[in-house]
Amino acid sequence: MKIDFTKSENELIPAIIQDNSTKNVLMLGYMNQEAIDKTLATNKVTFFSRSKNRLWTKGEESGHFLELVSIKNDCDNDTLLIRVNPIGPTCHTGSDTCWQETNNEEFGFITKLESIIKNRKENADSEKSYVASLFAKGINKIAQKVGEEAVEVVIEAKDENNDLFLSESADLLFHYLILLQAKGFQLNDVVTILKNREK
Repeated sequence: MKIDFTKSENELIPAIIQDNSTKNVLMLGYMNQEAIDKTLATNKVTFFSRSKNRLWTKGEESGHFLELVSIKNDCDNDTLLIRVNPIGPTCHTGSDTCWQETNNEEFGFITKLESIIKNRKENADSEKSYVASLFAKGINKIAQKVGEEAVEVVIEAKDENNDLFLSESADLLFHYLILLQAKGFQLNDVVTILKNREK
């Protein structure tokens, strides 16, 4: 790995720390060659602390280590992206990240859709909202709707109309997300089980 320390003062370069699983940015630190070497040797992320003026392994006092997964340098060879598995919170304040954010795994639009479903469940008028009306009818109706959509996906899978197949697949996923929330869960709970099976 070629790193250009000449562009920075004191031969320190920024190191962006990213959770390997959630892809969230956890913190920013600075490293010199010695810190990089120690990180690679121990598989625990070590920085050069500008305030302590020495090498500092994240978690050396708290036990909240950053277990190394990978190190990449950027196109200019003067910034590092370090993917980690964090052991406990990253920030010294006790927060998951140094931006006081929760380090939850998100799924882009699906996470937004889950939030909309939750809002409709809790706040919408069942006479005006389809989602609220399903929750009002109860778990049996929601489960029945998921079953109906699953059958329609199977039927369209045997046909040649890809547009209909994708449309029915979207309906199935949408109603499955509703069913998950009716049972008190979210997609991340299912993903966690799949990850455990991978091991």
